[in-house]
Amino acid sequence: MDLGIRGKSALVCGASRGLGRGCAEALAAEGVNVTLVARNLEVLQASASEIRAVSDSMITIVACDIATEEGRAQALSVCPQPDILVTNAAGPPTGDFRDWSRDDWIAALDANMLTPIELIKATVDGMMARGFGRIINITSSAVKAPIDSLGLSNGARSGLTGFVAGLARKTVARNVTINNLLPGPFETDRLTAIFSAAAASSGRSVEEVSAARRAANPAKRFGTRQEFGATCAFLCSVHAGYINGQNILLDGGGYPGTF
Repeated sequence: MDLGIRGKSALVCGASRGLGRGCAEALAAEGVNVTLVARNLEVLQASASEIRAVSDSMITIVACDIATEEGRAQALSVCPQPDILVTNAAGPPTGDFRDWSRDDWIAALDANMLTPIELIKATVDGMMARGFGRIINITSSAVKAPIDSLGLSNGARSGLTGFVAGLARKTVARNVTINNLLPGPFETDRLTAIFSAAAASSGRSVEEVSAARRAANPAKRFGTRQEFGATCAFLCSVHAGYINGQNILLDGGGYPGTF
């Protein structure tokens, strides 16, 4: 299927590793010119080189912290008018809410709620004026099924979800859609960190925790960044203009509910 987005431009956050990289790879494979944003310059350069080797798209990098005002300004100076925006930032730490300070909450909100909103604010009007735009927010399956140790993430990402639900209804008539992708367990550094924390608190090894979580998933495995990226690319396509304001769960069937 031709997704119809060759030649479009995309700004992809958290693009050097994991799910953000999966989105960048999939978009580049469709001929989208992608600006990759991440904090670690060395890893970012390596990822960009690998994507360039398998696509003919223009790949640009910006090493910055997208969760800061300065970082957002830097990214937007390089890609000021993207047709596609993929928001993504590292999740906040796990733990017990009794141990979190106000600063911990503000940091979580800055990274996982306010940063996506600021990026949308900076780009959505241009998308509407041009008559095409696709905004994808990478959130978490915890939006639908909260995880007790991820309280900071539960709160911040749910706030973003509520905001997007209202805004998306105002942009879609101009062919600008806004959707959220909710990953369950994927093979990423973030998942490894969560397993490490669980292992430390339970006295088990990381391998034991990982094996148990894998066995508990109906798919009996974790997702791959390629699967995640392919879903993102389709939602960014010309064929997905009627999918809007949705929270799309990718978790191998782990969510136990019907709706």
